Amino acid sequence: MATVTSSVDVDVPVSIAYNQWTQFESFPHFLDEVVSIRQLDETHTHWVVKIGGAEREFDAEITEQHPDERVAWNSVGGEVDHAGVVTFHRLSESTTRVTGQLGWTPAGALESLGAALGVDDHAIKKDLKNFKEFIESQGSETGAWRGDVQAG
Repeated sequence: MATVTSSVDVDVPVSIAYNQWTQFESFPHFLDEVVSIRQLDETHTHWVVKIGGAEREFDAEITEQHPDERVAWNSVGGEVDHAGVVTFHRLSESTTRVTGQLGWTPAGALESLGAALGVDDHAIKKDLKNFKEFIESQGSETGAWRGDVQAG
């Protein structure tokens, strides 16, 4: 499994950054590889992504979620094997460090080559930069889900 980690400091309070991240259906606005996400219930989402020109679908389960701290998920079924966690660290009243860690299993030669060349590392850095630009330009979250999901 390939693993990438990156961080970005955003100029919004931790609650705004976290609240926006819980709005999964807004991900296509700042995650380049995400075509769409549909929230199925409080802990399940359906993703459509485009990786290396190939469109793939999978469901994901939120495995842990704590307001203003973290959101973790695993794929369940579908064409993509991936897991991730995003953590939120209050740096000041108006600045938050957002750290994303993504693990995924490349499917096929093209995705394996991309992972070996660091395309996934570049993608997560770009996505976090896009998130920074999105949330700072908005100034506030587009919605929020403040529920707590305990690791099981």
